[in-house]
Amino acid sequence: MKHHLKSVYNAVAPLVWRARGCRPWSFGYREYKRDYIKRAVMQMAFDPDRIPEGFGRRLDERVVEYPWFFSRLPQGAGRLLDAGSILNHDYLLDHRSLTEKHLFISTLAPEPACYWQRSISYVFEDLRNMVYRDASFDWIVSLSTVEHIGMDNTMLYTSDENKRESDRQAYTVALAEFARVLKPGGTLFLSVPFGQTRDHGWFQIFDADMVDRLIDSFGPQSVTETHFRYLPEGWVRSDRKTSRNATYFDIHKSDGYDADFAAGSRAVVCLEMVR
Repeated sequence: MKHHLKSVYNAVAPLVWRARGCRPWSFGYREYKRDYIKRAVMQMAFDPDRIPEGFGRRLDERVVEYPWFFSRLPQGAGRLLDAGSILNHDYLLDHRSLTEKHLFISTLAPEPACYWQRSISYVFEDLRNMVYRDASFDWIVSLSTVEHIGMDNTMLYTSDENKRESDRQAYTVALAEFARVLKPGGTLFLSVPFGQTRDHGWFQIFDADMVDRLIDSFGPQSVTETHFRYLPEGWVRSDRKTSRNATYFDIHKSDGYDADFAAGSRAVVCLEMVR
């Protein structure tokens, strides 16, 4: 009975969200976004240069980050580190590119969802000081995570007062750790909010200089840089110049919505870096 009620809720909530005007983070938003992302990563061959018109309208940056990542991750066996617990959702763990991989999830604190029965290994730690040996992983994914490192993580992620920080350079230490635990020739898939640099307290926005510093901290053999920008009509492909003035809509500190009904970042940069 409980499972049936949950299924009904998951089916009805997105319809309610649309009927009430598609306001970000209102009732039904999370369920609608989940269904949208699931269709995007499971059914479409995502091409950043051919994003459908209206793609991800009034949805946050996850709607482009996930399809970008899964379109780049090769199938086959290997060890994948999720640095930040971005994959800890059942609808993502079912993706075909993950079926043969041994997945490790490293994050700051335990979350309500835990899929140990899928043979996923969980470690709760600071990404600036990881427990893994050198050259442990074939791939690392860290989407919209490093902008929180060294910032005030007590707002949403942990009650540990030691994580009430304000060190805007701390992400460079984490990138050096990623380089250490990734095998030579392995790939890091990483994204951060991009635009006008700003300290929001619980995270920060990266500008071009910070992205360059991030790349240098990892020291890759090669980098593929892909930008996305949010418009009132939805998400589109972008570049450093076009996205340089992008800002962030912070639902936690806003009284209402902006005219474009952005749900979060108005631009993100996705980096595919080979060690």
